Amino acid sequence: MKNNTEAEHQPDDRAELDGSAASDEHVTASDTVAVEDLQAVLVHAQQDVLRAQAELENFRKRLRRDYEDQLKYAALPLVRDMIPAIDNLQRALAASQSQGENSGLSEGVRLVAQQFVEILARHHCKPIESLGQPFDPNFHEALGQMPNQQYPAGVVCFEALQGYLLHDRVIRPSQVMISSGPPQAS
Repeated sequence: MKNNTEAEHQPDDRAELDGSAASDEHVTASDTVAVEDLQAVLVHAQQDVLRAQAELENFRKRLRRDYEDQLKYAALPLVRDMIPAIDNLQRALAASQSQGENSGLSEGVRLVAQQFVEILARHHCKPIESLGQPFDPNFHEALGQMPNQQYPAGVVCFEALQGYLLHDRVIRPSQVMISSGPPQAS
């Protein structure tokens, strides 16, 4: 008996479907507006999704870049702490050479200073070449100007304290004197 009732309902369901298909042909203006509104909402939602995906990708790139920079400059605190020791070794060398001492001790100090510089170079820390270079405020700290026969105006003529770079970042700028050109005859 159940089968008979199911069979009886099937033609009625088809009739309802056929009736709804006929009513779809007679779509009202309000239905068209509702569809257009839904399509506009869909387009806006798709744009929001694309924007969110782009922001997420930019965030990932920024995190990756920050991580790489942290690895690249991880030695920065150690290098900053080592540079004054190198400066002192070089001052000791200069003092021993100015006194005319060529002892084994001054040679040992020179070798230790050289070894420190080589260790820094292995870790991508290198001295800034300043003497004879045009003054660049990105790499040099000007202490003043002075007349100089050897260098034209605007060129570093004396380096008081050597600067250093770690990769492409200035750890300490070179402290320099800038040539003001040849002395003026009075």
